[in-house]
Amino acid sequence: MTYPDSNGYFGIFGGMFVPETLVNALTELEEAYNYFLHHDTMQNQLNELLHHYAGRPTPLYFAQRLSKQTGVQLYFKREDLLHTGAHKLNNTLGQGLLTQFMGKKRIIAETGAGQHGVATATVAALLGLECTIYMGQVDIERQMPNVKRMKLLGAEVIPVTSGSQTLKDAINEALRDWVRNVKTTHYLLGSVSGPHPFPTIVRDFQKVIGSETKQQFQALYGTLPDYCVACVGGGSNAAGFFYDFIGSTVGCIGVEAAGKGLFPGGHCASLTLGTPGILHGSLSYLLQTSDGQVMDVYSISAGLDYPGVGPEHSFWKESNAVHYVTCTDEQALKACITLTQTEGIIPALESSHALGYILCNSQKFNGSNVIINLSGRGDKDLDTILKEVKL
Repeated sequence: MTYPDSNGYFGIFGGMFVPETLVNALTELEEAYNYFLHHDTMQNQLNELLHHYAGRPTPLYFAQRLSKQTGVQLYFKREDLLHTGAHKLNNTLGQGLLTQFMGKKRIIAETGAGQHGVATATVAALLGLECTIYMGQVDIERQMPNVKRMKLLGAEVIPVTSGSQTLKDAINEALRDWVRNVKTTHYLLGSVSGPHPFPTIVRDFQKVIGSETKQQFQALYGTLPDYCVACVGGGSNAAGFFYDFIGSTVGCIGVEAAGKGLFPGGHCASLTLGTPGILHGSLSYLLQTSDGQVMDVYSISAGLDYPGVGPEHSFWKESNAVHYVTCTDEQALKACITLTQTEGIIPALESSHALGYILCNSQKFNGSNVIINLSGRGDKDLDTILKEVKL
């Protein structure tokens, strides 16, 4: 059976838990997407933009010095080299064209680390769409370079000062905006979370990461890698990376943010320590109290600072298709510095969690071919890194 099913469920996870005012919009979106998916002209336009504008295919890079140092054959899928500096553009180009296809003139988005916001603002400028970005005040302060980029691109950036003032709260405000303006506005959701059909749409636009990786590695060696590793917050980069490897001999490992430690409020490890519940329109694993209140969470990485995860990841956890683990702030920072000073590549703090897990467990992977999805570059994180690390 292929997932999701006709009702938008991955096993028991997923669904459409939204106000009645959004049901018609989501139904319209699903119908438009299914038509868009099989529309040759639109698909050709998307492929042309991915190649000539975004810069696909991105390289698969063998990290020779780091491999020698660790004993692990380490490869990086270089999504950090994609235009705007992260994997997010794969999805925003697709949904931007879908917005035009539906005849809408305005897009809204949430953002944590700012990469999705930048990618959304970029596509809005490219396609001539009005653009509003919701971003938590805490994230605005720690990701200021991306805030400036969004504004320069012509987007309105609205600070969110409610709750924890991070990604969860930005999503809440974006959903409220969509309820008010659903006839003219498309909500360009950035991750594989939210109500059906968003988890499927975002995953499909990100599948290009894994399909390219598979082709590139097979072209080099005629076989598959031993492991594919990616960080997991909401989960879009990991879902796109893992999808073509699910059910194969490849071990897929998703790395969540352990923050300052696995205690309440100190991490974002929804799949490791969470329980099933409903957040932002779908049933999935999330961090919640015994009476069902969503917990405050923490990660040094703004892009992983989210108390839930996409429903397909929850399904993969339950079916043992993917192994989910954690990496602390300290381990991620160390991995960031190590990659920077060994290979001359500054990774985003999100991606550093994936590398951090491998570096801390290198003996388990000795001699194995391991591909890490380098989902973004670290320019946006320099202030945070330099505050934490003495160089």
